[in-house]
This record gives sequence, structure tokens and C-alpha cells, in this order.
Amino acid sequence: MDIILASGSPRRRELLHSAQLDFTVMSVDIDETPCTNESPLDYIQRMVSQKAIAAINQLDQQHKAESAVLFKPFIILTADTIGVLPDGKTVLVKPTNREHAYAMWQQMSDNTHQVWTAVQATKVALRSDQLDKIDNKAALTVSWQQQIIERTEVNFVPLTAEMMKSYWESGEPADKAGGYAIQGLAAGWVSRINGSYTNVVGLPLAQTLALINEAIKR
Repeated sequence: MDIILASGSPRRRELLHSAQLDFTVMSVDIDETPCTNESPLDYIQRMVSQKAIAAINQLDQQHKAESAVLFKPFIILTADTIGVLPDGKTVLVKPTNREHAYAMWQQMSDNTHQVWTAVQATKVALRSDQLDKIDNKAALTVSWQQQIIERTEVNFVPLTAEMMKSYWESGEPADKAGGYAIQGLAAGWVSRINGSYTNVVGLPLAQTLALINEAIKR
């Protein structure tokens, strides 16, 4: 079954390629600003749902414009990763600037935070009444979808001002949840983890593959 990864993350692509999974990539653009008083759980669940909706709408418009052949069901895979402080309320997202990154790191220094990733598999097919025509109605329909959420505990060593300055200037933190990459230069900041390592990278691989297999069976 065809799989579409609706994500621009190179880390997620690399992880799925490491599992020898065949898929295509589609980037979707949504507003990732947390809502006022939105819990971390509600936030990541909303993100993966909205990414799936955006991907379906994009594919639907493509189908209408190009009369693309989408007769076979396919799976849209969406994911979102955040860090969460021990209070269970403070969300660590991609840093907007240096000050934002420093503020997050200071709270993570010599402390344990969690990395949460929500993954959603959405099984989509062409509506039966659209097989022989193209009109202004939505051509694609969702036949099944499911979300999973994986949590991993990450402990940081005490961070000095020089460590934070050097890391920010490397350019690595800019597009990473919590402002760090465990598979990159920030590996030296991590004293221990409890849970899935690939989850901290950006996609809990074993759990995601199980979710895809479940979608295929449905």
C-alpha cells in the first residue's frame, strides 16, 4: 500500500528509510502556534490531525486538477514532536530565536524532561462516486485513522553559558523541538534516557511501523 509521509523532517525520512520502507514525501504547512491554555497532549494531537487534514486537502486539489489516479487506498503518516518539562504543562517547541532557546535550555539544565511524539496514520481512498468524474466535491474520503503517543524521559547534564552559546552558534538547534538534536552535537548534553531513542530523534520507529501495519490490515 502506498504511504505518504506528510512531513518535511529529514530525521523522520531517515528513520523510515532505515526500516527499508517505501514512501513518498509531502510537505504541509500549518500554523503550529499553541492555543492559550492548551495542554501538551491536546497540542500534539491537534497538530497531527491538522497535518493530515492539510495533506488530504492538498491531494484532493491535485486530484481534481490533474485527474490523478488515486483509486487504490493509501496511508498518510503525520507526526509531531515536542518536549515537556516536569510540570507536565510547559511545552518545549522549536526555538523562535536565541533567547527562546536559552530560556528552554536553562529549564532543562541538570533536569529531566520528556519528549512526546504523536503519530497518526490516516487511510484514505477515492470516493466510489468519484471514480468516473471530477467535480467540485471532495474526492477523497478517510476510511480509518488512529493516533499513538510515545513518551521518553531525557536527562540533561548541567549546562553552562558557554555550552549554550557554542551550541546555538552551530546552527543545529533552529528547527528542533526543545532546541536540540540528540543525534547531533547535543548528544553530549544527555546523561541518560528512559524510553525510545528514535522517539527523541523525531519518530518512534518501532511503534510507527506497528501503526502502519495496523492501517494496512484495516
